[in-house]
Amino acid sequence: MASYAERRAKLIAQMQAKGGGVAIIPTAPEVPRNRDSDFPYRHDSYFYYLSGFTEPEAVIVLVAGKTNRSILFCREKNLEREIWDGYRYGPEAAREAFGFDEAYPIAALDTEMPKLMADAPAVFHSLGAYPKLDAQLQNWMAAVRMQARAGVSAPSLLQDVHVFLDEMRLIKDESEIAIMRRAAEISSEAHRRAMQVSRPGLREYHLEAELLYEFRRNGSQFPAYGSIVATGANACVLHYRASDAELKDGDLVLIDAGCELDGYASDITRTFPANGKFTGPQRELYELVLASQQAAVEVTRPGKTFIDGHDAATRVLAQGMLDTGLLDKNKVGTLDDVIASGAYRQFYMHRTGHWLGMDVHDCGEYRAGNAKPGEEKPWRALQPGMVLTIEPGIYVRPEPGVPEQYWNIGIRIEDDALVTANGCDLLTKDAPKTVADIEALMKQ
Repeated sequence: MASYAERRAKLIAQMQAKGGGVAIIPTAPEVPRNRDSDFPYRHDSYFYYLSGFTEPEAVIVLVAGKTNRSILFCREKNLEREIWDGYRYGPEAAREAFGFDEAYPIAALDTEMPKLMADAPAVFHSLGAYPKLDAQLQNWMAAVRMQARAGVSAPSLLQDVHVFLDEMRLIKDESEIAIMRRAAEISSEAHRRAMQVSRPGLREYHLEAELLYEFRRNGSQFPAYGSIVATGANACVLHYRASDAELKDGDLVLIDAGCELDGYASDITRTFPANGKFTGPQRELYELVLASQQAAVEVTRPGKTFIDGHDAATRVLAQGMLDTGLLDKNKVGTLDDVIASGAYRQFYMHRTGHWLGMDVHDCGEYRAGNAKPGEEKPWRALQPGMVLTIEPGIYVRPEPGVPEQYWNIGIRIEDDALVTANGCDLLTKDAPKTVADIEALMKQ
């Protein structure tokens, strides 16, 4: 539990630098699925980042004052409920196991919080994240204000605690990187399995089942997000979900899927032929996307900015669109014209990556620093310990003027990149992605 305690101490130090106060970080509520059943429970990422505690109905309170305190509110022991729902730590055992200074029953939150907030300069809390807790906070503030005649003052400042935690979570420590590396390995094996079993006549949900099997077989708790398994024209729908479409001879299959392991996500996309053999037009566009990804990988290193990878990939893709005739040079002009006008967005309409961590689209600002008047903030510089995806693609819908041999081809190639001192390490490199490697694996 040392890393969690260190994170709490780091957050308290930042609160002290702002004048001190009380931070309130709740976990996620349970969500009903239907009458007598909840959705599988998943903790709040910020809460877990500071605690490692996975039970629902819990709140972390950090006090930055004359005496710094870390406090956990959680469910009491209840042997009868444990028969139905499983083990509960209870406050005392949780305090000892997870390294908090104090712990109380969650039922005591309304009683204890006005005491903790009395004379505190500020409250560090993310308004709007959990409306129920927002309402409680108003009641606690009212209770403190009622003590004004006794010389007690209420917090006069509200600060978003996520602003501090977002910056902390953006740089991964060694323990986080180790978990993410293992999650990437599990997900890579799942993609290999899907390629190996693929054949015309199966349906998208068959491949999704293979992914889920491999995730759970290797200890992953959940998929990190709803798996995308898209065959044929479905691959041109960016957020398509695995359904019942049949894999047909001559079609591509696009799979965007990754597991979550111990609270951390992986995110891989691979595109391959359902029958194990790329056609000429498929191979042509596939090699283009792969080359664009490599261009992005080469500029993913310290000193470069987040947007540099996108810009590098986009130039390669745009030139390929001109070379293949997807874009008519007589209408769109030169490569620089295509970039300036955004004409490439007809076939490539998303960014080349996003932060990755506890959430598949992880927290952290993409722009940072001071902006000149009338200008946007500069793009954030990459630093060792950041993890981001690199995922260029191309999506060709049937339209007049678009060469028919490319119609309904959707391709995306995505890897998880850890920024290192000298470049980046692709955590998901075990998932085959060259034409030769994909065809060789599927031939087996």
